[in-house]
Amino acid sequence: MIMARTQRNKATAHHLGLLKARLAKLRRELITPKGGSGGAAGEGFDVAKTGDARIGFVGFPSVGKSTLLSNLAGVYSEVAAYEFTTLTTVPGVIRYKGAKIQLLDLPGIIEGAKDGKGRGRQVIAVARTCNLILIVLDVLKPLGHKKLIEHELEGFGIRLNKQPPNIGFKKKDKGGINFTATCAQTELDADTVKSILAEYKIHNADITLRSDSTADDLIDVVEGNRVYIPCIYVLNKIDQISIEELDIIYKVPHCVPISAHHRWNFDDLLEKMWDYLQLVRIYTKPKGQLPDYTSPVVLPDGRTSVEDFCLKIHKNLIKELKYALVWGASVKHNPQKVGKDHVMDDEDVIQLVKK
Repeated sequence: MIMARTQRNKATAHHLGLLKARLAKLRRELITPKGGSGGAAGEGFDVAKTGDARIGFVGFPSVGKSTLLSNLAGVYSEVAAYEFTTLTTVPGVIRYKGAKIQLLDLPGIIEGAKDGKGRGRQVIAVARTCNLILIVLDVLKPLGHKKLIEHELEGFGIRLNKQPPNIGFKKKDKGGINFTATCAQTELDADTVKSILAEYKIHNADITLRSDSTADDLIDVVEGNRVYIPCIYVLNKIDQISIEELDIIYKVPHCVPISAHHRWNFDDLLEKMWDYLQLVRIYTKPKGQLPDYTSPVVLPDGRTSVEDFCLKIHKNLIKELKYALVWGASVKHNPQKVGKDHVMDDEDVIQLVKK
């Protein structure tokens, strides 16, 4: 209320920053209730993580999440023409390009989930653990739904299709607040930063802003419990619209139109999912044999060194490693002898040589 009524200008930026921080703090207390004995575990929500990646289907009730899951993965998630058919998380697994991908059909989110309405809290808690979120929307319903779901997920500290803000934050024991900005700031100044940190009872810290940041970015960094997840908008039920409308939909970024019922455009969706997951496949080669191209070891992008590869197979393997031979795009000549710090690319072939 107060934030909506406040005029936005340089003089009030400080005040707005304070309000935002206070709001973020109260929200966090809502999500994680203070103290007390741990409540009973949510029925059927905490699904064991299997496979190489995990994709959650988020959306309002009856937009076709369950139909999409059962047609993609061949898993039977109860489907009916009324809202709230799915009441717990239904897992399914697909194999795509050699990777095992776990699909989760989450129950419908309703408005106000971030404030603890419905099963919203558990749904979004599972969504936080996913590597990719598919927001399933109904083409016939207004685009306002997309905004609402984004708003609910943002309220839970999930940031969609964003990079973590480039802000250095380090708590200290003494020395006050040391504020440095390496580029021009339009919103934050030393006083605003101090007041936001004071709201969190932090009076000694180093803050470095390396990009033009907002008060929200700073709060995200201080809270520290934010997750950054790529997201694809899946527009379902395209069998009920015209070709012209479909052309317009295709121009929306991060968006794939499909029909879950008729299985239209699934290959496009799978291809986009693969792009957004950024997985790296590594093929293994036993000594004196041909590489095994059927079952690659799949690693997440950014953790693709030889050491990560060994740890994925078995934690003791790294102790026995003498060197590795790698064929592929990441080496200058095939095969190349590399150590444990060598970073591999997609579809490289590796042979480990033990001590």
